[in-house]
Amino acid sequence: MKRLLSFVALGLALISCLPVWTGREKEIITRSGSVMYVTVLQADSAVLRTPSVDFPKEAFQTEELHVLMEKMLSTVQDPSQDGVGIAAPQVGLNRRLIWVQRMDKAGEPFECYANVHIDSLIGPLVDGAEGCLSVPPLRGEVRRYASVIVSYTDPRNGENRQERVDGYTARIFQHECDHLDGVLYIDRADTIFTHTAWAQDRLQYNYDRPEWW
Repeated sequence: MKRLLSFVALGLALISCLPVWTGREKEIITRSGSVMYVTVLQADSAVLRTPSVDFPKEAFQTEELHVLMEKMLSTVQDPSQDGVGIAAPQVGLNRRLIWVQRMDKAGEPFECYANVHIDSLIGPLVDGAEGCLSVPPLRGEVRRYASVIVSYTDPRNGENRQERVDGYTARIFQHECDHLDGVLYIDRADTIFTHTAWAQDRLQYNYDRPEWW
């Protein structure tokens, strides 16, 4: 028993020594411009297919988190992306952090959620069209639950919260939380097709991976 307790203590000590941010994560956060490189399935399947982990509580006091949040927001709102949500794996970090455009609120603001998990899926199931910044220029029909209950940490103050979300915004939450579990909408789609107008729009922007990446 004493030996077991010693191993447990050693394990906890090692965990406590782990950095809040890895060197690679810091590099992505600091070297990226205000519009970050968005990972795509064809070239970046490793990060997109890897389940993401929660932030330790220490992360909410770091400058890196807030810089990452602002850059992710700038990215999803930029005309080159023009999305309604974005998840950290889409900018190269396997952390449970997403931005969601709250279509269910006045002004349709973007809001950020850390350590987000879906606690409950509430029916009925509803068909709807989806696309993804990481799988251009495809679209598909995906069946999602009409409502969800999500738990998360408010990244600005570290408070834990739970909320019910309905309608199209619930679809966005399900799409982005799938990203955090290494799942893409094309895995769930009943049909997939090329969106020709989106493909044409993308021709005016540069989506090349940065040299330092």
